[in-house]
Amino acid sequence: MFDFDLFVMGVGSGGVRAARMSAQYGARVATAEDRYMGGTCVNVGCVPKKLFVYASHFSEDFHHGEGFGWDKVAPEFHWPTLLDNKNREIQRLNDVYRGMLDNAGVTHFDGRARIVDEHTLSINDVTVTTDKILIATGGWPTVPEFPGNEHVITSNEAFFIETLPATVLVVGGGYIAVEFAGIFAGLGVDTTLSYRGPMFLRHFDEDVRQCVKEELTKKGIDLRFDSVVTEIIKQDDGSFNVTFEDGSSMNTELVLYATGRKPNVSDIGIENVDVACKENGAIKVNEFYRTSVANIFALGDVTDRIQLTPVAIAEAMAFASTQFKGDEKIMDYDGIATAVFCQPNIGTVGLTEAQAREQHPNIEVFLSQFRAMKHTLSGSDERTLMKLVVDKDSDRVLGIHMVGPEAGEIVQGLAVAYKAGATKALFDATVGIHPTSAEEFVTMREPVSS
Repeated sequence: MFDFDLFVMGVGSGGVRAARMSAQYGARVATAEDRYMGGTCVNVGCVPKKLFVYASHFSEDFHHGEGFGWDKVAPEFHWPTLLDNKNREIQRLNDVYRGMLDNAGVTHFDGRARIVDEHTLSINDVTVTTDKILIATGGWPTVPEFPGNEHVITSNEAFFIETLPATVLVVGGGYIAVEFAGIFAGLGVDTTLSYRGPMFLRHFDEDVRQCVKEELTKKGIDLRFDSVVTEIIKQDDGSFNVTFEDGSSMNTELVLYATGRKPNVSDIGIENVDVACKENGAIKVNEFYRTSVANIFALGDVTDRIQLTPVAIAEAMAFASTQFKGDEKIMDYDGIATAVFCQPNIGTVGLTEAQAREQHPNIEVFLSQFRAMKHTLSGSDERTLMKLVVDKDSDRVLGIHMVGPEAGEIVQGLAVAYKAGATKALFDATVGIHPTSAEEFVTMREPVSS
């Protein structure tokens, strides 16, 4: 009756996984993508961002080595080399993603898929029919309207700038802004971070936010809070004069806006079907990712739930299992761990202290801040923070938070304990690995507040 059982619009992390698994369950699957094989994460997100973070940290590593007996060195950083090597790795991953679709027997179209009606799509000059449509088109960076906003770049373009600037203004207060501020500063760029609110990272624990603020300031990043850009003027020398709401101004060679992302629903033909959307364009779905049109589904960032690659992949697995395996799965969104690759890193899972106090009448907070053993010789005054939020009545650990080197790696392991419902008593009964920073999580005995 139809050309395909499933047509997936977008081959990001969620779209590729949904297509592959559905095909493995016996469905006839097609996909379409007009930009990046692998989506945002592989091309202009998680992967190149983490590579840039690695690169930016070497400047500190070289300096830290002096305290351990290594001669002082000041090697020259070569931005084009990093770009070339990053691009080569991304191309390799693009090929891997295409190979995964081919090996699964998925028919792939290079081009933008547009919905014609609830069972028909057009790609370039080709029209196909399908039983089910899955919209997995992800998100896209947004820039507010103001005079001169055409001069800014977003995270999409930041991975391809040809020349590393001497100065940069990063605008935004979310994890993307904070991460890029750390990247540029680590690469030797004079970096300013401007955020319209009183404190960045507003969905994170307050102690975490304060710790990151202090550490970024130590690294020479100029943090400007309650700061709003009103105008950007391009100068004759190619630099930019930026004016702020308070009347102050600054000159900079580059302005990067990381002020949020919106669901990528433009020019996909969604107006041709009765799919309900939120005010910001996010597609409304039920627990099985079904939209208001029975045979059209959506998952990942385009639904604006939790914008994380592993979440989109898990949603895709649940979708494919439910629709084509006959095994109904509902995604569990509780206890999703996350990391911010600022410097030092953030790792977190569960409730913040404020959230815990709202939901539980009797909590205890265990907090430790210390200078890591490495820095007793490196000379760095960087500090690590570890925090446990506990329900005193049940003894269950409600939140685990860390700021420090490899925080994401450490909290990933602790997230398993969190999902298993671990109590503070179990943390206390666990023998630590010495000497490590991570052992602090199982040696905190006295609450700092309750």
